[in-house]
Amino acid sequence: MKNIVIFIPSIESGGVEKNLFYIINHIQYKFERVFLVSADKFKDKKLGKNIKLLSPSSRYYSNKNRIIKSLICFYIIIKNFWNKEILIFSLQSNFFSIFASKLINSKIILRLNTSPEKYSTNFIKKFIFKILYSLADTIIVNSYEFKNNFKNYYNLDSTVILNPLKISKAKKKISFFKNFNRLKIISIGRLTHQKDHITLLKSLKLLKYKFKVNFRLYLIGKGYNFNLLSNFIKNYGLQKNIKLAGYKKNAFEYIKSSDLLVLTSRYEGLPNVLIEAQASGMPIISSNCPSGPREILMNGKLGELFKVGDYKGLSKKIFNFSENKKILRKKSILAKKYLYRYDYNTNLKKYTKILKDNID
Repeated sequence: MKNIVIFIPSIESGGVEKNLFYIINHIQYKFERVFLVSADKFKDKKLGKNIKLLSPSSRYYSNKNRIIKSLICFYIIIKNFWNKEILIFSLQSNFFSIFASKLINSKIILRLNTSPEKYSTNFIKKFIFKILYSLADTIIVNSYEFKNNFKNYYNLDSTVILNPLKISKAKKKISFFKNFNRLKIISIGRLTHQKDHITLLKSLKLLKYKFKVNFRLYLIGKGYNFNLLSNFIKNYGLQKNIKLAGYKKNAFEYIKSSDLLVLTSRYEGLPNVLIEAQASGMPIISSNCPSGPREILMNGKLGELFKVGDYKGLSKKIFNFSENKKILRKKSILAKKYLYRYDYNTNLKKYTKILKDNID
């Protein structure tokens, strides 16, 4: 058995997908063939020569929700790999990928991206997910805090592989910041409930009207909360202060134009944006959400942390930064010394080893 089947129904513009392409392009020549099963279409130039994309011929399914996409990918696996020896490597929709692995009698590796607090909201869900995860041959998580939380929730073991860091030059300018010499803030993430941008906007409303700070925020990302955020900006007269910039292909390239990066997520796995900000020497203020930020920022040693949803506390921290930038900038300089944890080649080699261990 030397064929790897990677299960990722939905290709979106986030850290999971970025890491996916790092992983598959690294492992492609380590095995006989690597298959990528997805219901989404994307440019084949992102994929190496030894990677075969298996997806619906029609683009109809690209606009469907993840459950529909997962069912399509489930069907693709059953149709193409029945009675064939493969190893499934699942990065999304673990219920469908595990079910497929049991039907075709294959091993399966799960890579979990979000801390268990998101799903284990009650006893029944917790029980179901424990059974589900116990069927996997290997479970990979992307932070040590995540590993501990996972053990506490499900009493199951997992293997930690930190996100591989690959940085391009942060060279693009933000026109919204042109000729603006006061506080420049950037935030990057999909406009969803998880990212909790409404807390960020509430904090900036206080920053403007209570603390009288002149600032601009450049918010990169797209998502279903666009109208909610846009209406908030209009209702509180923040149009000159806040720009909803939409999706950017390489958001990291805009970081250097700013003074401060803010993350307000309710939950994470190991947010790439914080690691990329550290690589650029950017001061960071982040929610202390499960899991990732506390680990990346070493409990506040390498950046500032605030309680999830505490817009007043966040506003105060941003105000303090605007008054004295030296303290947080010292932390951002120190952060560069710890970037070895995310070494690109070291962490990708760990994926190769786990995959080979499950094949042998």
